[in-house]
Amino acid sequence: MKTHEVDVRTTAATMLTNFDRFGQVLGQIYEAAIDSSQWARCMEEIRGEFDANFASLIVRRGSAVDVGLIVSAGGGVPLSDNNALIFTSPFQNLPTDKLVTLGEILSESDWRDSAYYRDWCAPHGVFHVMACDIKTKSGSIYGFRLTRPENTQPFSASDRTLAERLLPHLRRALDLHEVVYRDRQISSLYSTAMAQMMVGVILIDENGAVQEINSMGKGILQMNDGLRLVGDRLEAAYGEDNRKLNRLVRQMLTSQEGSKVSLIEAISVSRPSGKVNFGVVIKAIAPDQWTEGKRRPSVAVFVRDCEAKADPIAGLAQKMFQLTPAETALVIHLANGLSLDEASEKLDIRRNTARAHLRSIYSKTGVRRQPELVRIFLNSVVMLGSGD
Repeated sequence: MKTHEVDVRTTAATMLTNFDRFGQVLGQIYEAAIDSSQWARCMEEIRGEFDANFASLIVRRGSAVDVGLIVSAGGGVPLSDNNALIFTSPFQNLPTDKLVTLGEILSESDWRDSAYYRDWCAPHGVFHVMACDIKTKSGSIYGFRLTRPENTQPFSASDRTLAERLLPHLRRALDLHEVVYRDRQISSLYSTAMAQMMVGVILIDENGAVQEINSMGKGILQMNDGLRLVGDRLEAAYGEDNRKLNRLVRQMLTSQEGSKVSLIEAISVSRPSGKVNFGVVIKAIAPDQWTEGKRRPSVAVFVRDCEAKADPIAGLAQKMFQLTPAETALVIHLANGLSLDEASEKLDIRRNTARAHLRSIYSKTGVRRQPELVRIFLNSVVMLGSGD
């Protein structure tokens, strides 16, 4: 075999190996974009690729009231997430999206004389540095840092080229991460709001299987009083209710295939305990081009438990309506369906005392009747203040 052919094959094999390694790093970057717990592993993958002793992502710089957040990888060597000296770093306020090395920032002698190097970097074995401040579409700034100890080679031109190829992917991953977690936060807020308004939400996929349940929905199903989860299917306790529930869910699924049925239906579900029936609303969720035909939420089932007790945060109620603690305790019991006499007994106070509290509450809230008081209390934003 000719030497030239061997060299070509060796070069091709090396390129393929390098390509595979680069692909592995990229894969970890995009894994981290959708799962924040993977950022440490991502930094470890990058650290190994550059033969660095540390690879770090500065998510949030510290302040007097916030220790900040730095995700670092050091091959098992710990590096404190709370760098109290970070504000003395010469790598502060870099031009965004521009990779720099230590020599472009200051001379070696100035670096050695700096308090940041002396008090932070030297004790951690950090000497050579390659850095970039990455700006996302939202305007957030993330610091990306690669370091090596003094007894190793500084970062080379090829190291810099590789890092510059990685930076656009890191930026896209951080953009994606912000969008994903913003959407998750919004979804969580909606779920919490629904729970505090005592509405259970059960999401069903295109195969009729339950996919997700909010906290109120879980509480309703755990009671096993009219509605229950059997395997991954939502069922009603009584046969007639169950047949109606299944038929409406199938209709919602069929409606997405072009059938002209209503996209929203409501039924009442009986409870073996004899309590007031559950009010159930079933609504189709329209697919988009990317999710159609894939496992996704296709039907939403909303369940209202009319007998669920309100348990708002007392402090918020006091602030909103300017009530005393005793008045707040009384109005909470009234909101939970007790009569004035029953509330007096629960609070261990005289009926005349309760009536005096009630007159004061009427005066502060501007209402004249007990049902109206309960209605404005249950409909107030106080109900959204209590967590899951």
